[in-house]
Amino acid sequence: MNVLRRFFANYAARHQHPANQLLHLIGLPVTFVLPLILLTRQAPGWAGIAFLAGYALQFAGHAIEGNDAGEAILVKKSLGMPYIDVIDRINRSSRND
Repeated sequence: MNVLRRFFANYAARHQHPANQLLHLIGLPVTFVLPLILLTRQAPGWAGIAFLAGYALQFAGHAIEGNDAGEAILVKKSLGMPYIDVIDRINRSSRND
């Protein structure tokens, strides 16, 4: 239960901007639900396009928020590069270098 609590607390901190929240509200189903529906209808090309479009919406949300998307953080961490995890709206930014 503690893991879920930490996950949702981190998710809320990383998705504070209303535009980011809206883009995720749209982008998550487009990324994961729509492709499954399209695959059941024998439309793998459209499923791939939906998957990529949904991810693009989520990445755009993080660009507006001013932090890196989770997948970008994983790549940057593995390469030893600096990344922005959470933007502190009160103090403007919190970097994880």
